[in-house]
Amino acid sequence: MKKIVIKVGGSLLLTKDNELNSEFISKFCQIIKEGNKYERIIIVCGGGSFAREYIGFLRKEKVNEAFCDLMGIDISRINSKLIMYCLKDKVYPKIPKNFEDLSLALQFEKIIIMGGIQPGQSTTSVAVEIAEYIDANNLIILTDVPGIYDKDPHTYSDAKLIKKVTYDELYEILTKSSNSKQSAAGEYRIFDMVSLQILRRSKMEVLITSGYKLDEFRKFWVDDKSLNGTIISP
Repeated sequence: MKKIVIKVGGSLLLTKDNELNSEFISKFCQIIKEGNKYERIIIVCGGGSFAREYIGFLRKEKVNEAFCDLMGIDISRINSKLIMYCLKDKVYPKIPKNFEDLSLALQFEKIIIMGGIQPGQSTTSVAVEIAEYIDANNLIILTDVPGIYDKDPHTYSDAKLIKKVTYDELYEILTKSSNSKQSAAGEYRIFDMVSLQILRRSKMEVLITSGYKLDEFRKFWVDDKSLNGTIISP
């Protein structure tokens, strides 16, 4: 059985103006319906800027980080339901909230859609841990940039895309770019230390690529072509 976990960054589901990115959602779901090379598909959705708006308000109201994390999880599950409803009868009709729920959902031959699971854990970590749990053949993270850079591409115009990176090299990149906010609710980056530790123990490979290039994703999904991006491996 071929199995895949796809993490859909919350940044892809909303425009920069915090409006629903209906074009991306419709096209992504249509592509998923077209593919049939995987018998087991799990899609994990992030919270994105919508979650950060809610979390920002809660912080102003002096709500602690644990509750902010719970709000982010709720928003990621709302995003997940959006994808779930668009895929209609292709999906398991509930959003698993923990691994017990996931174990039940795996008994059915349906696509499974998930959001966050617990406070203090990014949806990227959720995707990595699920990939480990089901022994996935592929783990893909779709985000708003083509992969991992040597520095923030949103800030530095000379940032360089890294096409292949080892766990140790990624650790160095994360250490250099980390700050006190890295583990704060809603502040997780494309990849974080918790996700890396799960990768280390499982010895999995992961591809990080742009979710905006859906024509390329369709070629991978339907025609079995390779995807460009950053490959993280042992």
